[in-house]
Amino acid sequence: MSGQEILLVVVAILLLFGAKSIPEFAKVFGKGMREFRKATSEIQREIDNYSSDIKKDINEVKDSVTKESNKINDDLNNIDLK
Repeated sequence: MSGQEILLVVVAILLLFGAKSIPEFAKVFGKGMREFRKATSEIQREIDNYSSDIKKDINEVKDSVTKESNKINDDLNNIDLK
């Protein structure tokens, strides 16, 4: 939010609820932001965990395919030499 938008929100709150309500609104807003950040970081952590598991699985499959491919190449090379 830009400075003008924040000022507009503060003025609207003042007009609708009065000056006594501003600290309570700020407290609720701050608490909401903390909860949002906490949820965002938890989601990011879960994404990181799942993506590392997926990368591990992909690497295992890649290694397995490479190993089998090398075996086939070795077998083909042995056939050509005979």
